[in-house]
Amino acid sequence: MNHADTRADLAAAFRLTAREGMHEGVANHFSMAVNDEGTQFLINPRRHFSRIRASDLWVIDANNPESAKGEDAPDPTAWGLHASLHRHVPHARCAMHVHSTYATVLASLADSRLPPIDQSSAMFFNRIVIDENYGGLAMEEEGTRCARMFQDPSIRTMVMGNHGVLFIGETVAETFMRMYYFERAARTYIIALSTGRALRELAPDVAEITARQQEGDPQAEADFMRGMRMVLDAESPDYMH
Repeated sequence: MNHADTRADLAAAFRLTAREGMHEGVANHFSMAVNDEGTQFLINPRRHFSRIRASDLWVIDANNPESAKGEDAPDPTAWGLHASLHRHVPHARCAMHVHSTYATVLASLADSRLPPIDQSSAMFFNRIVIDENYGGLAMEEEGTRCARMFQDPSIRTMVMGNHGVLFIGETVAETFMRMYYFERAARTYIIALSTGRALRELAPDVAEITARQQEGDPQAEADFMRGMRMVLDAESPDYMH
């Protein structure tokens, strides 16, 4: 995938996140590495997710704080969190951080685990790390602390206690699909809890099989992203420019 395609995919992810109501206006941030070392990456300026275009995305260098300064620059927490990830986590080519409603409700519970109660929640069985030590806005020190929790390549989802949720992956398609399904799974779980009735959890061996069946399929991820982008292509194709 060339640089232009990467920009278009990432811009589409912002637009689709806004359409799904998972955004925080001009806050939150997505990034995607564009060099082999993973230290140079695309990231959004402080602009509403629903208005971001491919050409709006900044390229900043995780080893050069000056690259993240200037008019319309990404906010300081974007630097603190994403530069840390791209410096310390080689398999985090892409990173997406949101405060989506149901994931944030989950992050606000004393027990922030997501039990495997359906196919979507089973995708994340034994594949989530829960940060229980929120230390304030994700500036440099906090961002580095979070990055260090992603050293196991099988863990690509972080429930950020009292904060939100963070996803990493090797492509925009992989990471966006993970974020999309996690929010759906969290919604199902929170609604199920609201009934006050007992949950029907999958047995651990079945949950593990189901997780394995749904991960590591680049074609499925690409198909998902292409299908989602078709909506934008028909209704608001300016995101590609």
